[in-house]
Amino acid sequence: MDDAGIEGLIVARAEALGHSLRARGLTLATAESCTGGGLADAITDVAGSSDYFLGGVVAYANRVKEQLLGVDPQVLAAQGAVSEPVALQMAEGARRALGTDVGVGITGIAGPTGGSTEKPVGLVYIGVVTPDGAEVRRYLWTGSRVSNKRRSVLAALELLLELVSA
Repeated sequence: MDDAGIEGLIVARAEALGHSLRARGLTLATAESCTGGGLADAITDVAGSSDYFLGGVVAYANRVKEQLLGVDPQVLAAQGAVSEPVALQMAEGARRALGTDVGVGITGIAGPTGGSTEKPVGLVYIGVVTPDGAEVRRYLWTGSRVSNKRRSVLAALELLLELVSA
């Protein structure tokens, strides 16, 4: 899919997510690393998003993940920032810190540098915590830095929409 197609889907999914959150009376907070606030930006592009979106944290540095989101330093040391447990703890931390019903955490390696054999460029984990439970998904993108970030935003919107519409 080309960049224009991704952008169109991001807009559509952000609008649909807003409708679902409103319909269920839920609020949302974000914790983003590799997307650098792109998810919060997409959500707030929807008119009226202040009804359900309370805010977000761009937690690029591990100490921000620890201090603002409560990510366990031992988990960071053992698993690394780009891992399933960190994505989940970021989501829960955003939810707790901002007092929302739903939290989402995104952590990954956008590229073009920073990858390894175990954790290649394009590896992303997205965690979502809702009143009904939690889920983390792993993605592996193969595009440019910007493309990897935008695909991660779209994937987060789709996961959120799936979980809050259920």
